[in-house]
Amino acid sequence: MIHLVRFALALVSIASASAASLEELPEHVLRGGLPNVFSKLQKGGEVHVAYLGGSITAQPGYRVKTFGWFGKEHPQAKLVEINAAIGGTGSDLGVFRVGQDVLAHKPDLMFVEFAVNDGGAAPEQIHRCMEGIVRQTWRANPETDICFVYTIANTMIDEWKAGKLPRSVAAMEQLADHYQIPSIHFGLPIAKLAAADRLIIDKPLPKTDEEKKAVGDKVVFAPDKVHPHVETGHQIYFETAVRAFEKLRTGGKPALHGLKAAFVADNLEHAKLVPLSRAKLGAGWNKLPADHKLKGFFNRLPEIWQANEPGDSIDFKFRGTSAGIYDLLGPDCGQVKVTLDGRAADKPTSRFDSYCTYHRLGSFFPARNLPDGEHTVHLEIHPDQADKAKIITDKKAYAADPKRFDDRQWYAGALMLVGDLVE
Repeated sequence: MIHLVRFALALVSIASASAASLEELPEHVLRGGLPNVFSKLQKGGEVHVAYLGGSITAQPGYRVKTFGWFGKEHPQAKLVEINAAIGGTGSDLGVFRVGQDVLAHKPDLMFVEFAVNDGGAAPEQIHRCMEGIVRQTWRANPETDICFVYTIANTMIDEWKAGKLPRSVAAMEQLADHYQIPSIHFGLPIAKLAAADRLIIDKPLPKTDEEKKAVGDKVVFAPDKVHPHVETGHQIYFETAVRAFEKLRTGGKPALHGLKAAFVADNLEHAKLVPLSRAKLGAGWNKLPADHKLKGFFNRLPEIWQANEPGDSIDFKFRGTSAGIYDLLGPDCGQVKVTLDGRAADKPTSRFDSYCTYHRLGSFFPARNLPDGEHTVHLEIHPDQADKAKIITDKKAYAADPKRFDDRQWYAGALMLVGDLVE
């Protein structure tokens, strides 16, 4: 009941998260500041700065620029970067991998960037996942400072211009308020440029004098409405961050971050990754060797297993509420038949989508938000192929080499559990 009341109040707050105008929205919110990391930077020694996010963070943009700023401003410190960005992923994967990809490297500061990739997520899911990230971090090390950063996509600009926080940002801000985590609104100066008719949201950077003249005093933000040009959009993100850092470095005194009462009772504080090898794998599964063509994914999935025959299976039992598979999507991938607690799903889960001209990290949940208890999961490669020619966006790539798409591979590396494996 407490959770339902709190959630209802959260929705009211999100719905009314607005100001009288765009000008009244803050560019950054100091809250508790970043006193621990700035104190450590001033003293010198080794300082670990982590960046947990999606493809915008993966770009050589604000991440590289801010990390360079820390080093330039504090030459007495030895800076170590923890790049934990994975394109096309949100906080729903981030909460499972934060332990492996970030906390194992003992960060002193962690930036969290999921506002764009969480743009279509329900507020209650954002609360569960983002709070799980926060609580896992401070349970591992209460000295670690956290900063939320909110990037922008074209679909969010109108809300900013109207003086409203986009839904994902509003949900994250509620958690930031609850835990007194500072936040930086990268999207705000971009929205102000749009409001002043000084923004070109999607266009290549001008090169010729004629192209530059046509652009005039407008800022060409990104080539695709989402991923900023390093020279323009990311530079604005960086300058916004630096203005915030000048305040955050003096906001508050070094102290441990205590774990207060949870914002939502069903947050994913106990989300974890478990190696796939701890499940029961059918005879058709083989572990990829160190020199495999997909070895570039071993930094995120230390072990990757492969199978491609219909009926090749994975079985496991867990005690908890949710279970997922951390795997790969790709042109040669097939479909998975899911059976949960003895009941088969109506449709198979595809490991191929419209962007699969290449391999990339993915995940899916055969079990989610179940009653807390013991559950069984059976997964097997489905015999039927998806209509890849119809699904793929890049028709030319498919037509150029259709055989590259003609397989039912499944590459899986880990279980994603909210709970514990029963072995």
